Amino acid sequence: MNDIQLKISTIIPVYNAQQFLKKAVESVLQFDEVTEIILIEDGSKDNSYDVCRELELTNSKVKLFRHPNGLNKGAGASRNLGILKATGEYISFLDADDYYLPNRFDFERNIFNQNKNADAVYGALGVIFYSDAAKNKFKKVFSYNQSPDNFLTTISSDVKPEELFENLSGIKKSSGYFHLDCLTIKSFALKKLDYWFNEKLNLHQDTEFIIRLSYHLNIVSGNIKNQIAKRGVHDFNRITQVNVHSLHYNLNKYKLFSSLYDWSKNNKLDHKYQEHFKSVKKNYLFNVLWPVNNKASFKKRVSNLFKKILQHKINTK
Repeated sequence: MNDIQLKISTIIPVYNAQQFLKKAVESVLQFDEVTEIILIEDGSKDNSYDVCRELELTNSKVKLFRHPNGLNKGAGASRNLGILKATGEYISFLDADDYYLPNRFDFERNIFNQNKNADAVYGALGVIFYSDAAKNKFKKVFSYNQSPDNFLTTISSDVKPEELFENLSGIKKSSGYFHLDCLTIKSFALKKLDYWFNEKLNLHQDTEFIIRLSYHLNIVSGNIKNQIAKRGVHDFNRITQVNVHSLHYNLNKYKLFSSLYDWSKNNKLDHKYQEHFKSVKKNYLFNVLWPVNNKASFKKRVSNLFKKILQHKINTK
């Protein structure tokens, strides 16, 4: 039997990434199996669009798209547009300030050839710090035993595909999680989802997507011990701005699990899954309102919460 020749569309959402984008694209161009690099320029305020245009003009694999009227619609909407435009039999993703390593598709080639039932493959993500300040901020967000420079975002042990959903969703004790940069998926498998990325989520669209993906698809582990891509951490990453105790963080986590709860009901998942997502979303809502020292503080936090929820609904109409 002849080996499958992977034909991959790599989707890169671009927002204010002018200083990193060229490196990201060049890291993808090294792979013959990548037949197209789809840049979705998301209404950047810097010169990212000009960099995108230059990359498109200098390499036939690079294809540039924007939202109507050059609007900024967020990473979720940008990835959805990329999926719509993709023509490859496989899809991979890359953030514009990250980059692939030369071994990015080594395991994927073998797995997709040997395991015909595999819908997707994931691997491990490393990290590169562009400043000491970014490294220190990153350390406050992530707890780990390794040196920051050796930190891997990965499933730390082999998890059976049928157990991955409960692992990623927190129903069972987690063995970690994988990053979208290190996921390769068969394009036709995405038809099994009722929607792709939830465009109503300002944050955590990738987490929500991956959890739902693990329920519907047969996702197998690839290279989970060695990094196959690098996360670029700099002073302007959203991840380095995270305060896990803030109202903003807990509100966005609440929105994430509200989305998963709605999905679990609409897809008639087992009642225990629905109750899990319902419980977790309530927990984050509680954290939005608490701790409080007095009634005035409580009222202020409630008021702020409903203002943010109302604004979110207006922005997503």
